[in-house]
Amino acid sequence: MAKAADKKSSDKKGSGKSRGGGLRAQVRNKLRAKQFAFPRQRKEPIYDAKHVRNAISRFNQVTDVSDRQRDAAWRRIKRAAKKYGVDVSERSWRELGRPKDSSKGKKASGKGRGSKPKG
Repeated sequence: MAKAADKKSSDKKGSGKSRGGGLRAQVRNKLRAKQFAFPRQRKEPIYDAKHVRNAISRFNQVTDVSDRQRDAAWRRIKRAAKKYGVDVSERSWRELGRPKDSSKGKKASGKGRGSKPKG
């Protein structure tokens, strides 16, 4: 049992992750500015598929940035998503969090309002 506990503690030391699941400051500081969606603020790293997905999901949580900075960050995220094979269905960051319109491109099924026969 002691060996298993030693292995777990040694794994944490070299993983580059902090206790809360984010990047350690050392690792984060070594990243180049272009490896962030918001390089000036060094927010939302996008250097692999996992971080690209995370940057998309947390995009609207980033504060103190202008719409122009968000536009540029979205372009960086889309470029990284393409590079790492992450599917992004939204065309703009303004579409994030909106429900998908499932009626686009689909024919009416005849079900729903007004389709019951009278009788």
